[in-house]
Amino acid sequence: MHFFLFMKSLNELLYEIMSWLVFYPITLWRTLRHPMDMMDYADAQLASGVATPYGDALSPPIFLLLTVVLAHAIELALVGQSQLVADTKGLAGIVSDDTSLIVLRLLAFASFPVIVATYLVRRSGAVLNRDTLEQPFHAQCFATAPFALAFSLAATLVQLRQPWAALAALILLLAATVGWLAIQSRWFGKRLAISTSRGFFHALIAYFQCLAVLIGLSWLVAS
Repeated sequence: MHFFLFMKSLNELLYEIMSWLVFYPITLWRTLRHPMDMMDYADAQLASGVATPYGDALSPPIFLLLTVVLAHAIELALVGQSQLVADTKGLAGIVSDDTSLIVLRLLAFASFPVIVATYLVRRSGAVLNRDTLEQPFHAQCFATAPFALAFSLAATLVQLRQPWAALAALILLLAATVGWLAIQSRWFGKRLAISTSRGFFHALIAYFQCLAVLIGLSWLVAS
């Protein structure tokens, strides 16, 4: 009996993992083309109360996780093992293999959805709890994943130490930042029922909060 239950669980797990190969590029393409629609989609899926949401896309946290894994795979292919794995100073000492490095990077980029979602809930005047935070967090995972991919690719380009790589990394990072701020300006404007220009003000504050956390974490790892 236990063997058949194990085989059933294994079958479901294998199907779920292999389906990511299909739905990851679909989700990435939809997010790049229509980011606001995907953020609304996240809200609608959670509000619907269905047993298995995101039937035609990846769930936002899984999407963010796979994006971090993809960025790490690209780094391994282009520059090899990260220096953080070999470094033993500061917080880098806990990064002993690729898995721990991926977890660290996931936590760093996942802080963006948490910070922005928390900021929205507080600005909207709602009570901050698990229920009010869940919808904006999922929506922000969709918005954060492309930014995380672009940021990681820029960091990888810098490591190539080619004359063109630094300029390409700067352009990519600036484009990702401008795109992220544009999306967040519209999102804050819609969620708070304000103009997009006022939404940009809130997006900028949230961005600097996220950046402060990212810089602080980077300093802890590097020191």
